Amino acid sequence: MSERRKISEVLKIYGLKNCDTCRKALKALPEGELVDVRTDGVPQEVLAQAFDAFGQALVNTRSTTWRNLDAAQREAEPLELLKAHPSLMKRPLISVGDQLFLSWNKDIEAEVKAML
Repeated sequence: MSERRKISEVLKIYGLKNCDTCRKALKALPEGELVDVRTDGVPQEVLAQAFDAFGQALVNTRSTTWRNLDAAQREAEPLELLKAHPSLMKRPLISVGDQLFLSWNKDIEAEVKAML
């Protein structure tokens, strides 16, 4: 098994293929695998771990998807909401082994690269 293959198994970038921030993260971490949450979803255990780590910050309340939800839908449990509308998740969610990072900036980039 090649070294690149091993890293891509541990480094996953959950986001959208057309999201600029997700593309920046993938460009900076070419050894990672982009998992498009619209088409592939986020594994339930990763979603639960992310919610435990980041709480309500995992839900992007500034997104178009959020604005299109009615008041009753917005009151749903966050994990149920994210399962039903994966694009509501703040992006990118980066998984390196059992460590999770939410969003993308120079500090997160440095932390992730230090773990590889």
